[in-house]
Amino acid sequence: MKTKKLNIFERLLSKVHDYLNEKQFLILSSILVGISAGIAAVILKSFAHFIRKHFVDQYLQAQDLKLIYIFLPLIGIGITIFIIARFYGGFLGKGISFILQAIAKKSSYIPFYHMWAHIITSGITVGFGGSGGLEAPIVNTGSAIGSNFARRYKLSYRERTLLLAAGAAGGIAGAFNAPIAGVLFALEVLLIDINLTAFIPLLIASASGALISKIILNENILLNFKLKQPFNYHNLPFYIALALLSAIVALYYVNVFSWVTTKFKKVKSKLIRWMAGGLMLAGLLLLFPALFGEGFESIKEISMLNADHLMNHSILENFIEHKWQILLFICATFLLKSVAVAFTIGAGGNGGNFAPSLFVGAHLGFAFALALQYLGFQDIPVVNFTLVAMAGVLAGVFHAPLTSIFLIAEITGGYELIIPLMIVSSVSYAVVKYFHPDSLDVLKLKKKGTVISEDKDTSILGKIDMTKLIETDFTILKPEDNLGVIVENIKHSKRNIFPVVNEHNKLLGIITMSGIKEEMFNRELYTKLVAEEIMLKPDVIIKHDEDIFAVMDKFEETGHWNLPVTEKGLYKGFLSKSSILTEYREQLLSSI
Repeated sequence: MKTKKLNIFERLLSKVHDYLNEKQFLILSSILVGISAGIAAVILKSFAHFIRKHFVDQYLQAQDLKLIYIFLPLIGIGITIFIIARFYGGFLGKGISFILQAIAKKSSYIPFYHMWAHIITSGITVGFGGSGGLEAPIVNTGSAIGSNFARRYKLSYRERTLLLAAGAAGGIAGAFNAPIAGVLFALEVLLIDINLTAFIPLLIASASGALISKIILNENILLNFKLKQPFNYHNLPFYIALALLSAIVALYYVNVFSWVTTKFKKVKSKLIRWMAGGLMLAGLLLLFPALFGEGFESIKEISMLNADHLMNHSILENFIEHKWQILLFICATFLLKSVAVAFTIGAGGNGGNFAPSLFVGAHLGFAFALALQYLGFQDIPVVNFTLVAMAGVLAGVFHAPLTSIFLIAEITGGYELIIPLMIVSSVSYAVVKYFHPDSLDVLKLKKKGTVISEDKDTSILGKIDMTKLIETDFTILKPEDNLGVIVENIKHSKRNIFPVVNEHNKLLGIITMSGIKEEMFNRELYTKLVAEEIMLKPDVIIKHDEDIFAVMDKFEETGHWNLPVTEKGLYKGFLSKSSILTEYREQLLSSI
């Protein structure tokens, strides 16, 4: 019955597609994608909290079972690994970097199963206490919805990318009930090049996602604050100091997370990765229980100035009495959050860095405000510093200052803090950008050789798959072929370049028609000269795994229009500069 209803809906939408013009159908598509992404965010949030309520909280509340909870993330990660291995072939693209990869290299196509796979796996990982956020999985789900909707109705690459971003915007808006932040996230993090016509679909999708979340989702699940104090310009020096601290902590977060996850990737056994990551995470939770799960409960507690909550269930709880000990405990908590997230994801769990960045920022701001109070500045607005630092760290980690500013402004229910939010986010972003030109997700892709750039020409060139442009219709000569054989091959070939390859398929040299013009007209040499004697070593050889920019540099340096390609020394074919330029032109036209 459901399939039949779905088919009726699809047929109806297909008729609407035929009736509406391109812009009208794109607007309708944005509404549907935004609503779907918002529903997905609601389902994921509710699913994770259902697991937390029915399978986790009982261990936190029971006195004789309270230490069992530290091993629950190990169980959740294990279930996630099993699901991925059993139903998704052992691999599930995770994180925002996967979406950027799809935009840059896969024409914004995302596999169909990503519309539900992240809901299941991240819900289980985080629901059982894995230290990570649900926002990246929500972005993956929303993006997959937009991509597959566009694929179903055969929309262009530009429209497909726009709906992909619309799905992400709807998901973020639904997760936080923050429509403006949803739009800005899509613009700052996902879309490299954008024009004014794209704003309307993103705005509509984001508003639709936020509206669905507002209607359905329990307010207790959302991250909401009530602003305690208005902005006081006398605290400006402290906000600037907080901005610099936010930048330092964001740099620390990115470097530590990258280093730990890289170490995990070097471990080939999934079983060892799972056990090592899960047990090390359990050790951290034994000391710092606030690292459990997303961490939003901890953020809400410190926003109400309840620092004692952080030490509940910690084995260190009875040893911390002095206020400076409490401060050090808070600092250790937020500094170890990146390690806990890396353990969770490195072990095989599914989660993101969005919520952890907010967690780190909140605890940084809280600790900074407490330190100022301990030093005698009694009028410091602790909650304000807590909120503003969230924006500072988020801006640094994701290179998304506008998203950070408006997200915090929206979840606080007002814009009284807009000035310190702008100062802290922009300063933090500028400092981090200086030391780390690329965000955490872009850096991950560049290590894989994927080019992501804010420059449109660079971005389009980076999308070109060089391996698909290798031409193999060149006549291959053997080193022992005499000039007569070579001339005969020239007669029947449309090419003027001939690779000389030995029996092991190793490229020895090339012969050009212009290079043997004199010998061709001397028949006495037909049996005396062989290819090995008249071939020339190529000026430059392109390696099979070289990126497109290195290839274009070689074309420019040599002035040639065709260059040979090898893989581990073996001949693969030739690359043509004209083919690359043609492909670039087609990519450029499809992006307009």
